[in-house]
Amino acid sequence: MVPALAVADALAERGAEVSFVGTRDRAEADLVPAAGYEIDFLDVAGIDRGNPLEAARAVGKSLAAVRVARRYLADRGAEAVMGGGGYVAAPAGMAAIRMRLPLVLTEADSHLGLTNRLLARRARRVCLAFPIAGREDDRYLVTGRPVPAAIVKADRAAARERFGIDPDVACLLIFGGSLGALRINRAAADAFGPAGPAAERPFHVLHIAGSRDFPAVASDLEGAARYTLLEYLPDLGDALAASDLVLCRSGGSVFELTAAGRPAVLVPYPYASGRHQHANARWMADAGAATIVEDADLDAERLRAEVEPLLADRARLETMSAASRSLARPDAADRVAAEILAARGRA
Repeated sequence: MVPALAVADALAERGAEVSFVGTRDRAEADLVPAAGYEIDFLDVAGIDRGNPLEAARAVGKSLAAVRVARRYLADRGAEAVMGGGGYVAAPAGMAAIRMRLPLVLTEADSHLGLTNRLLARRARRVCLAFPIAGREDDRYLVTGRPVPAAIVKADRAAARERFGIDPDVACLLIFGGSLGALRINRAAADAFGPAGPAAERPFHVLHIAGSRDFPAVASDLEGAARYTLLEYLPDLGDALAASDLVLCRSGGSVFELTAAGRPAVLVPYPYASGRHQHANARWMADAGAATIVEDADLDAERLRAEVEPLLADRARLETMSAASRSLARPDAADRVAAEILAARGRA
């Protein structure tokens, strides 16, 4: 939802009316209204490729949802539709095509997902986070992944005050998605919790554990010094501004890291489709902005070995930060918004 909300804000700034289509059991049900936008809901589900029966049911739901999506688009007076690549985008995109509404797609990964592969030929434009081999014709445009304006505008001093971080102490930011990343959470608690050398640690840890893992992590970290543990943040702007180094997965959030100019220790999720998290991590590492630790190799000892020398080497952190900033595309949301408005004008 982060890229979609960033584009919505860019469109709203240009005077466009924006609404969303989503599902009730996903993050958008809370995030979209909280951001001030209206949302309509479809009864759809992801395709479980390991379970043919469930996959068939999901396809049936998606096809049935096309009619409902058409009604929503008509009721909203939609003039253009943006698809973000998730399974909700399939019926919404098909509805747009049947209604002859211009369709603009966004792809956050280094390969086209299933929905975008199905819809790409009928889209006016496909905005890519990364160049993709075989997708170089005029239909495709590399814009980068849209990020919230708050990522770029966040104030470091105010952010550190918000989280109780000493202005003169280095800070490690840890996060792993809205639910959490269990491997990362466990390694962090073991490495920097009260049972480890936390009392002597010369840096602060700002850790967003996620809703699933938060209770267990909070119990493990009770009494930890220089440690701020949070369950969830709706955006990473202040957290990134407060930090000097980030430990996280390497999904679409790599673009938020680069927009903020933050170096990272990246732990790709090993089961991500098309190994796109490995590709994302390599993109940052090849530029000198990150180091990579495989999920299976991450434990407390390896984590300390990666993090502590980096946080103690200010010159290297500055070099990595510069490399991270060189990858940034802070105008991505504006570029995607411009493509949507241009597509509407050609309808």
